[in-house]
Amino acid sequence: MNKLTTTPAETPAYSKQITISNKLGLHARAATKLAILATEFDATITLIQGEKQASAASVLGLLMLESGIGKIITVEAQGRDAEQALEAVCKLINDKFDEES
Repeated sequence: MNKLTTTPAETPAYSKQITISNKLGLHARAATKLAILATEFDATITLIQGEKQASAASVLGLLMLESGIGKIITVEAQGRDAEQALEAVCKLINDKFDEES
């Protein structure tokens, strides 16, 4: 279930925890797919792992999370398309970035 909060500006914000399950984790090709997907929405999407966080639209930022297989991350989305963006990002992660059959 997605957690819904509102910001002071009343912009919807959603968050969800998800586990990285593909064998190579959030590597360059996966980060690029995620960054491209993130730019398709009118939303700010952030991935958080422990004390680190990165914009989903930044390949370099995503790589700096060092998210390997089995790591639990929090995906946060805020903006007009926040709910759809969160669902799309979580689907891509759950689908192992379309890399494994």
